[in-house]
Amino acid sequence: MYKRFFDLRERPFKLVPNPAYLFLSKGHEEALAHLSYALTEGDGFVAIIGEVGTGKTLLCRTFLDSLGDDVEAAYVFNPRLDGRELLRAINGELGVDATGATTQELIDGLNRFLIDQHQAGRRVLVLIDEAQNLSAEVLEQLRLLSNLETRDAKLVQIILVGQPELAELLDSHALRQLAQRITLSCYLAPLSRDESDRYIAHRLAVASQGRSVPFMRSALRALHRFSGGVPRRINIACDRALLAAYVAGSRRVTGRIAR
Repeated sequence: MYKRFFDLRERPFKLVPNPAYLFLSKGHEEALAHLSYALTEGDGFVAIIGEVGTGKTLLCRTFLDSLGDDVEAAYVFNPRLDGRELLRAINGELGVDATGATTQELIDGLNRFLIDQHQAGRRVLVLIDEAQNLSAEVLEQLRLLSNLETRDAKLVQIILVGQPELAELLDSHALRQLAQRITLSCYLAPLSRDESDRYIAHRLAVASQGRSVPFMRSALRALHRFSGGVPRRINIACDRALLAAYVAGSRRVTGRIAR
């Protein structure tokens, strides 16, 4: 509705993760560095923790898009699955036949695939998004899956991405062995005030092909205060602010409009 009024190609604050709008805060840069390092070293688990709306899924997609042809990756999103279902999902992502297989057959098939990839000089990555939805039993199965190795190398790198509930799970006594295998962990914090301002400007620039839609400083303060620096909440607030400015016939988003 407000796109033509502000001369925008599209709505800049949609909630759908879109790599074209990627904005790397300090926390996101650190998380990507952790992921790249872990893949290069190829040992242990990696855990990326962040509150709802802090950009975890977009971070995952950005990382996966950056991988070279020498990496086979399985991306499992929102896995409310039991152990066998998760194995089938992983095998399916990697192109390993999982039709009608038992749990042991799934593991054996995956192991053969991992050995073949290792011999071909390729690495295998399993990235599980929203991993806080996995049960302790399934997380323990993932630990056992990480035992697949040769004398000199792990055959699969496992990355767990999730909300703070995942950290609570990993701190539990039942998962102490898995927690000991997490070699790198990173927490995605909300954006600072400066990062929030730059995030808004970046998304507007992408949607307007370089032109900016003026958000007054008072509006930026109000938006950060409301959102707490959480990108998803920033998107919701900015989308509503642009709509309110359009309805008011204002070419600027003022503090009063943003509030």
